[in-house]
Amino acid sequence: MSEYSLITLRGMNKRRRVPAMAPEDRRAALIAATVPLLREHGAAVSTRQIAEAAGVAEGTIFGVFPDKATLLRAALMSAFDRRQAADALAAIGGRPGLRERLCAAVATLRAGMRANANLIAFPRELMLEDAEFRQHMLDGRRRVQVALAALMEPDRDRLRRSPEAVAQMLLMLIVASVHPGIDAGGDLAEMADEEIVSVLLDGLLVRPSHTPDRESPC
Repeated sequence: MSEYSLITLRGMNKRRRVPAMAPEDRRAALIAATVPLLREHGAAVSTRQIAEAAGVAEGTIFGVFPDKATLLRAALMSAFDRRQAADALAAIGGRPGLRERLCAAVATLRAGMRANANLIAFPRELMLEDAEFRQHMLDGRRRVQVALAALMEPDRDRLRRSPEAVAQMLLMLIVASVHPGIDAGGDLAEMADEEIVSVLLDGLLVRPSHTPDRESPC
């Protein structure tokens, strides 16, 4: 190979070299690569798998995280960050009908919870010993409840309970429909999004339109 070719090749390699990422950017990229692997493999995911998914050398992980456990904890915190869910609920607020807004909210929240269904065992362990993670989960739940209540606020006068109370009830139904351990063997997981909203707004008593309900109130 001629000297000119070597110089040209070195120049090309130099141009192709990717600039080093700032530590915070590298940390965020590793967390983003770890979350889907954690959902698939659980704690058994290896640092080699994470490095391959992130497109870096395995040793790069330990340049921004002291150990694998710290990275997994950061990935769990990211997976259970409810800010995106709250933002998605806020975007639904422009729809006209209460029932339509709630059906869209249920679909959004169920999709997010199903994505994290395999991670529920992790938070239970962490909540026993990690006060910060426990607070993170509680803050996320409150954030979602506030966003749900905001969806119902325009129809406050139509509700028997406050939007805040109804939001809590709806969230309980959604959680029970996604996590079998909470459902205690029932069939809530088979409920469609629309049925969950109907249970919340209409109740469970079947009332044929041609037969008035003549029962006395309790």
